[in-house]
Amino acid sequence: MHQALVGSSNTSHFIQKQTKMVPQFLFSFSFILSFLLYCPPTLAQSPAAAPGPAGPANVTKILEKGGQFSVFTRLLKATREDVTLNGQLNNTNNAITIFAPSDSAFSSLKPGTLNSLNDQEKAELVQFHIIPQYLSSSQFQTVSNPLTTQAGSGGRLELNVTTAGNSVNITTGLTNTSVSGTIYTDNQLAVYQVDKVLLPVDIFTPKPPPPAPAPEKTKKGSKSAESPDTAVDNSGAVTLNVLDNAVFFGVGIVAVIFSL
Repeated sequence: MHQALVGSSNTSHFIQKQTKMVPQFLFSFSFILSFLLYCPPTLAQSPAAAPGPAGPANVTKILEKGGQFSVFTRLLKATREDVTLNGQLNNTNNAITIFAPSDSAFSSLKPGTLNSLNDQEKAELVQFHIIPQYLSSSQFQTVSNPLTTQAGSGGRLELNVTTAGNSVNITTGLTNTSVSGTIYTDNQLAVYQVDKVLLPVDIFTPKPPPPAPAPEKTKKGSKSAESPDTAVDNSGAVTLNVLDNAVFFGVGIVAVIFSL
C-alpha cells in the first residue's frame, strides 16, 4: 500500500512537470515560427539565382570564349565586320555561318601575309569566311556548290564544300582544309573552326587584265559604204565629160563642112 501511494505521488509529480513544460515548448515553437515568417529574405538568398534569358548574340564574345581565335577576332574588330554581323543577328532574321580560322592557322601563313593587305582586302578576307545562310552540320551534305560568301558572288569570291562521312572539306581554289570542330550553333548562327585560313582567289592571285576596247566598227563601215557611191559619182562625171567633148567636136566638124 505504501508503495502504491509512492507510485501515485511520483506519477502526479511527473504529470505536473510535463504540464509546466508544455507552455515552454509552445513558446519556443512560436518564437521559431515567428523567426521564419519575418526573416524570409535572408533565407532566400542562399540558393543560386536561376539564369536569366540569353542576351543578344555577339560574335566576338563567342570567339573569345573559344580561346584560340584572337587573330580572327582582331580582324573582325579592325574591319568593323563584328558590328555588321551583330547587327544582322540581332536586328534582322538573317542567318549566318562562320568558318573561323584558329590562331595556329594564321601562324602557318607566309610571314607578312596580313601586313601586305590593305584595309579593303582585309575586310574581303574576313567576309570570305562568312556564309550568308545558316548551315548545320547535317546540311553540309546537301548544300549546293559553289557557296556564295559575304565577300560577294563569282568564281573568285566563292568556295566549295564537300563531305566524306563525318568530314566536311572546304576548297577555295588556293586552300584545302576541313572543319575541325563546332564552336557555337543555334537556329540562326553557326560558327565552325577551320585549321587553315581560307584564301580567296580574288586577293591572292593576279587579277585578269581588263578587256581591250572594242574596235570602232561603225566608223569604218560608214567609210567603206561611202566609197562605192563616190566611185559611181566619179565614173558618171567622167562619162559626161567625154560625151560633152564628142558633141562639141561633132558640131565643129559640121560647121566646117557647111562653110565649104
